[in-house]
Amino acid sequence: MIERAESQFWAYEIDDKNTGKDLVLLDNVQFIYELSLAELELKAFGAEFEVTNGLREFKILNKSVELKEIIRSKGSYYKTFDGEFTDYYYIIQKNETRSVNQFLTHWIYPYKGKFHPQMIRALLNIIGLKEGDNVFEPFSGSGTTALEAQLLGINFIGIDVSPLCVIQGRVKTESIYVLDEILEIKDEVISKLVPNLFSPETNYYKMIKDLTSDERVRNFYKMARLLAVSDNSRRKRDFRTSFIKNLNLMVASVKDFIEIKERLNLNLGNVKTEIGDSRNVKLSDNSIDGIITSPPYSIALDYIKNDVHSFKDLGCDVSKMKNDFIGVRGIGKSRVELYNEDIKKSYSEMHRVLKPNKYAVIVIGNATYQGKEIKTVEFTIKYMENIGFKLVKNINKIIFGLYNVMKKENILIFRKEK
Repeated sequence: MIERAESQFWAYEIDDKNTGKDLVLLDNVQFIYELSLAELELKAFGAEFEVTNGLREFKILNKSVELKEIIRSKGSYYKTFDGEFTDYYYIIQKNETRSVNQFLTHWIYPYKGKFHPQMIRALLNIIGLKEGDNVFEPFSGSGTTALEAQLLGINFIGIDVSPLCVIQGRVKTESIYVLDEILEIKDEVISKLVPNLFSPETNYYKMIKDLTSDERVRNFYKMARLLAVSDNSRRKRDFRTSFIKNLNLMVASVKDFIEIKERLNLNLGNVKTEIGDSRNVKLSDNSIDGIITSPPYSIALDYIKNDVHSFKDLGCDVSKMKNDFIGVRGIGKSRVELYNEDIKKSYSEMHRVLKPNKYAVIVIGNATYQGKEIKTVEFTIKYMENIGFKLVKNINKIIFGLYNVMKKENILIFRKEK
């Protein structure tokens, strides 16, 4: 699916020019919203600073050993502090792809609308989440928040109506615990591989079930197959060749994850990702320390149609799924109305489960449907404030990327007041 990187990215260039400087941004930081998030993150850490050198560096005014360690170990957009590389600098170099934002296991599966990992790491810090806290995502999607929370030692609870999303999130965060078991059956899986794409006689999933009783290992091999299914369907690539190539990349990425965990002595957070409905969350009132999510852009993007090849291969009833996915139901004006009603229920559930004075971050943009702009951002702000949230920050975000359906979004940070 994605080619292996043959050399270091320009974003990771190693040099000694940063020696003696306070805090230097990573070379790939290029958007205004990223600088805004970097500044908010520093404020959350308690830093006082000045932006210098053409917005590429920060002079820390209240420098201390403790503050330096916090920024070095938790920071998102920084390359060096006093000439010493940050933890995240080392983390993002563990990349088996050609895409800067697809390091570790982030790259697995070409899901549209992915978060930028650095943005999520910054937001986790900005809303004050610490090791052992619980962050909730009612639309867990491709698992970016799950993985970034895990790296920071924050516990993650995520739900999604899509079984494909749940598998993605689990594979990206659970495979490091079962690498030996994954490798034990690798050769046998390859030797028994038979494509039979979209055929009811496909025996691959039964074969995996017979080879291992560990669901984490099964999910790993399910995802390896789904990558090959995607490559075959979208790019007409040979199924077997794609499967073997991506399987090897997945194994290499998991090894990278294990290596960086050990090198940086990371205390990983617990991750729990399950099938669930954002309109009816199975969590207690006032039980969550923070929320970060991006509601589905189903009005602008049909998530079922986009991944129909994978859903069919998993044996899902695609026609039935349309009744469960927010934004897919209905046509014309009724589709927008149904979407709004579903989103209201989801936002109300977010308010219910979040602790008072804690923060909910919603990344969302105005979609275009049947030639008309749907004012989703304004709708979200108005409804969230009506149910007891206060908007404390609204950051404009310009989007570039292969799998992004939206070109502009807003990062809305709310605090629960009542």
